[in-house]
Amino acid sequence: TLRLRRAGEFLVQLWSRVFLWVPPMSYTVTGTDHIKPDTQYFFLSNHLSNFDVPLLFRAIPTPIRYLAKKELYKVPVFAQALKVAGIIKIDRGAGASSYSAINEGVARAKENGYSIIVFAEGTRSRDGALHPFKKGAFRMAISTGLPVVPVTVTGTWEVWPPGSKLFYRGHADVVIHAPIETADLTIKDIDGLRGQVYDIIHEQFHKHRP
Repeated sequence: TLRLRRAGEFLVQLWSRVFLWVPPMSYTVTGTDHIKPDTQYFFLSNHLSNFDVPLLFRAIPTPIRYLAKKELYKVPVFAQALKVAGIIKIDRGAGASSYSAINEGVARAKENGYSIIVFAEGTRSRDGALHPFKKGAFRMAISTGLPVVPVTVTGTWEVWPPGSKLFYRGHADVVIHAPIETADLTIKDIDGLRGQVYDIIHEQFHKHRP
């Protein structure tokens, strides 16, 4: 129901705010003017740290739902927040059944009025660099027919590098780029869309991380 969705969104935003206070981590967001109210989007972001999740909940000015690998459900505090938020769990070892569950989860989020966000690299960067984007994210984006919005994140790797047990005070930047229409795209356009989104994020990423 609408009431439950609003309650869930309130809890997600509260959790995200508290999580960002921990190091603490400040952040700057640009490009929010690209996002229209009451429009659903398919956001595609690079991925540097587990702090990307609460950061993007705060930075993106429309309700979003993530695809999260099942391992994240083992992280204390994260697991509870993911369940409350209705995050779409991915089991990459489950083969065809995983794809079915993902498709159902994306469809359910879309029906509930949420935008979708996917980390295009598929996993966090272990070295803080930008890595190749996976085809599956772009196949999914085209199948939804939603406008694709590239998002560039920098600064979170320094706050919580993968594998580290420590948080560090820091500052992150989020750039929300202009939407790319996908309504007329087909499966044949996956590589073209992937290249376009990668080039946009790559250029912005290296302005902050030369």
